[in-house]
Amino acid sequence: MKSVRRIVTGHDSDGKAVIIEAGPLPTVVPIEKIPGTVFHEIWSTDATPARVGNTPDPTLAPLMLPPPKLGTRIRIVDIPPDSEEFLRHGADNMKDAFSQIGDAAASTVKQNSPHPLMHRTESIDYGIVLDGEMTLVLDDSEQLLHVGDIVIQRGTNHAWANRSGRMCRMLFVLVDGEYEPELRAALAAR
Repeated sequence: MKSVRRIVTGHDSDGKAVIIEAGPLPTVVPIEKIPGTVFHEIWSTDATPARVGNTPDPTLAPLMLPPPKLGTRIRIVDIPPDSEEFLRHGADNMKDAFSQIGDAAASTVKQNSPHPLMHRTESIDYGIVLDGEMTLVLDDSEQLLHVGDIVIQRGTNHAWANRSGRMCRMLFVLVDGEYEPELRAALAAR
């Protein structure tokens, strides 16, 4: 798939708007336990309101799945087609895969899970299909997604299943969230 070009703006010492950087992303990470999956880290913020200034590049920190507390994260993920091998044995590797992306606790896969990539984060995630198609898998329902479709994923247990036979590229914007008390209690009881 085409490489991602990032343009980062900032200010010079006089407050004039300038281009700080224009070029390829410095952090592009293949996920070892999910061959073909690649995270393209674009940017993140770590506060609300976000600090505006010439701060260092936040994507140079270790890879993390969820957004920072009170922050946001934007990334592109290339997702290969699900293979028969992955569907049969992928669940065995998910703790390691989610550890590589900085959140082993996000994996919710169990013996009877509908997909090996089932996971949950306490965040609001906007997922946009940029190329290809994807199936959003929930606990007991699915939705086929096409280019331009946008998912507003609100802390639900989910997976992304690529059943198309070709690569899919999705853009994700993750916003830190907090479960409402009633929902937190229901999730704890599961």
